[in-house]
Amino acid sequence: MEKKKITIGLFTDSFLPMMDGVAIVVDNYAKRLSKYAKVIVFAPRYLNMQIDDTKFNYDVVRCRSIKVPFIDYSLPMPKMDTNFNKILKKYHLDIVHIHSPFTIGEAGIRYAKKHHIPVIGTMHSQFRQDFIRAVKNEKVANTLNMQLIKVFNKCDECWAVNKEVARIFYEDYGYKTLPKVMNNATEMLPVDNYQEAYHYIDKQEHLEGKIVFIFVGRLNNLKNIFFIVDALKIVKEKEPNLDFKMLFVGTGQDEEELRKRIKRNNLEEDITLCGKITDRVLLSKYYVRADLFLFPSLYDASSIVQIEAASQKTPVLFLKGAATTSTVIDNVNGFIEENDVSLYADRIIKIVKDKKLLSEVSENAYRDLYKNWDDKIKEVYENYLKFLKNE
Repeated sequence: MEKKKITIGLFTDSFLPMMDGVAIVVDNYAKRLSKYAKVIVFAPRYLNMQIDDTKFNYDVVRCRSIKVPFIDYSLPMPKMDTNFNKILKKYHLDIVHIHSPFTIGEAGIRYAKKHHIPVIGTMHSQFRQDFIRAVKNEKVANTLNMQLIKVFNKCDECWAVNKEVARIFYEDYGYKTLPKVMNNATEMLPVDNYQEAYHYIDKQEHLEGKIVFIFVGRLNNLKNIFFIVDALKIVKEKEPNLDFKMLFVGTGQDEEELRKRIKRNNLEEDITLCGKITDRVLLSKYYVRADLFLFPSLYDASSIVQIEAASQKTPVLFLKGAATTSTVIDNVNGFIEENDVSLYADRIIKIVKDKKLLSEVSENAYRDLYKNWDDKIKEVYENYLKFLKNE
């Protein structure tokens, strides 16, 4: 007799068509968990972005949300959305997994506590940094962050996306215990024909013979994108004969400021803003063509883009102290430099000039850092079953 499938509720305050890391993670969880279980994603409805939820191989229940001024995100309002709550009540969930500690995440916890089922929370972000940028007051940011920790402390178990994020939440933020580490992965596959992909992007972006740098993600100052432009200004001044092109892939609230910084640094001919690329196969080709991914973000916890880059043997240059370096060894499977724009620029020059080391690190990034979602989700599902068994 076939065993009854469990029903999993994934609760997230950020979801497709929003293309951030959490949205991509939740989609990959949902579509792969659907091989083993009944899956429902509870997520915001966006006023200015539409998507056909029937295309997913899992259920999506949308919650009314309001646009928050000056940031990329909307605020879901589950307590005020009677239809959302009515639909939620119809489902008989066996386990709740929240992917954010905000309003929809709290709705997931309320459901779990009411129905006496386990709730797991994933710590994707260093939220305190978001709050500091939003309120410009460290004391207020700390208070807001403590409120989120209270939400996570209501979970039966929490997972962190790497060991450094686990440490931050336990030692710095005050979570009740050291979280379990559950690394992210990517659905992106290595390209079938490397040379074909390489030359395709060469023609697309007119890159023949150039050294190519890339950044993929939201064009937001939190990602330290202006740092990249300032570093490349120094690179050009120190090595005027270095023929390079920088590709920014993505959109975001600071895109116009980024254009101004590029113009102010006289880099219009050296930097291209490619816009958002949603075609994953096409995006993989951009990674293939890039010699080096510039990722000086101190905000990210464990960015999917660094795993995507590794899938195409594209090494990343990080900043020392970033949580994203948790799985990286300098000059082995990635590069790590001090948080200084001049030193970062010097390191870029040094890396692209040492072809042998660059090639070795590229191969090692693929070997050590590329993880696929199919294997990871098997691990996630097994953890769910163990948790339910021990309840």
